Amino acid sequence: MIHQDTNASVSGKVPMLKNEDWWAVWLGLFIFLLGLGPVFGSDLLGWVVKVNTWTDISKSFGPLSKTFKDMSAFTSLFLTYLFLLVLTAVGAKAMGANLKRFVIGFTVIFAITILCLIVGDNAYIAASPDKQAKLGISWSLGLGEMGFIIAMIVGLIIGNFFPGIAQYLEEAAKPEWFIKTGIVILGAAVGIKTLGAVGLATTVIVRGLCAVVEAYLIYWPVVYFVARKYFKFTPEWAAPLASGISICGVSAAIATGGAIRSRPIVPVILSAVIIVFVAVEMLILPWFATSVLHEEPMVAGAWMGLAVKSDGGAVASGAITDSMIRAKVLKETGVQYEEGWMLMTATTTKVFIDIFIGVWAFILAIIWCMFNLNKKGGGPVEDRAVSAGEIWDRFPKFVIGFALTFLVLLLWGLSDASVIKTAKVGIDEANGFRTILFALCFFSIGLITNVRKLWDAGMGRIVAVYAVCLFGFILWVGLLISWIFYHGILPPIVSS
Repeated sequence: MIHQDTNASVSGKVPMLKNEDWWAVWLGLFIFLLGLGPVFGSDLLGWVVKVNTWTDISKSFGPLSKTFKDMSAFTSLFLTYLFLLVLTAVGAKAMGANLKRFVIGFTVIFAITILCLIVGDNAYIAASPDKQAKLGISWSLGLGEMGFIIAMIVGLIIGNFFPGIAQYLEEAAKPEWFIKTGIVILGAAVGIKTLGAVGLATTVIVRGLCAVVEAYLIYWPVVYFVARKYFKFTPEWAAPLASGISICGVSAAIATGGAIRSRPIVPVILSAVIIVFVAVEMLILPWFATSVLHEEPMVAGAWMGLAVKSDGGAVASGAITDSMIRAKVLKETGVQYEEGWMLMTATTTKVFIDIFIGVWAFILAIIWCMFNLNKKGGGPVEDRAVSAGEIWDRFPKFVIGFALTFLVLLLWGLSDASVIKTAKVGIDEANGFRTILFALCFFSIGLITNVRKLWDAGMGRIVAVYAVCLFGFILWVGLLISWIFYHGILPPIVSS
């Protein structure tokens, strides 16, 4: 059971209406535009369901906005489900999904995900120290994003112990589509944050751009060398493996496979291993970062963007790290950081990495064509014409959506400060969808992660290369780079 990436095919090009990234842009922009309603005097998204930290389960969820305080919680939940179902079903149908199976699968996935969020937001699990007295409890774990982890664990259980159910639900399990749509919406939230602290936001963006260079100039050649020298992989296998481990997981492996014209089976097999390792990183790294980097929160955020090798995994890990470090710092020092800055750092770093996937695929295509590496390495022997259009074909289109929502809010707020307050209200409501999409991503990652694939014949060497490179140097070089660029930079503090 392997996730099919509809952003970059092995052949190199996906029609616009079948492109997962473009659908992420369109859906994300649609939700963003609705979120601008308060600027024009209309609350268009206040009915979106929000899961609350609770001691009384009857108050565990309800409408996000006070404008809809008279709406029942279940009406809010149903409208949110229906809205997302219609939007995603339209996109799924256009991308070739079986509509009936998608609708059923999405319904089940949505229901399980919401239940996981509710469980994870129990006060004893999720409440931050400053909320304990108000909730009438004397202690809590302070794990504000635990619902995401519970969702992934439940997905892993279904995916590995109930394969028949998982196979049916897989039609609607689209982790990268969910997270990319959420990232488009997140761009607006980043824009709002930038208006509140322009100097810090500029620092994050500039340093994030600098930091990603190491993913290409350090990670990639070292992984390629290790795969060729010590594990005897041919260039056809070593190049997609290096991209998948060092750059951006499944998307980079598939883009590289298409650029060098590897056999289709190569990135498909690599994808199975990458997804499993992403799940492992998501379970481990946020906790480790919270333990050792709580005094350097922006370093922790950047590290998630550099270390976790998928868009969904990196951004979701950034969200968990953001929540856990804020709770730990508040409990130990009484300092309350503004929410979202570590997430912003992880997302910005990851987006910059994604931007260069197309450029990197283009460079590799030229090198493989010039030196006939596939012929020498046992791969396909046909020559290919290298076109500048390769960059556009490989470019992750959802980045366009992220940039648009970010720039619209930033430029609008800079030109007219009076819109910032109402725009923030609407974007917070749009972010309600972003939270749900992130959670759907977590569950879907678990669902499509078949751990038994690791033990399939022929995958041992791939797993070994991944483990050696990831735990041997990628994590620690990424931590060092994050430290160099973000050491001493702290998020804004919430005023009392």
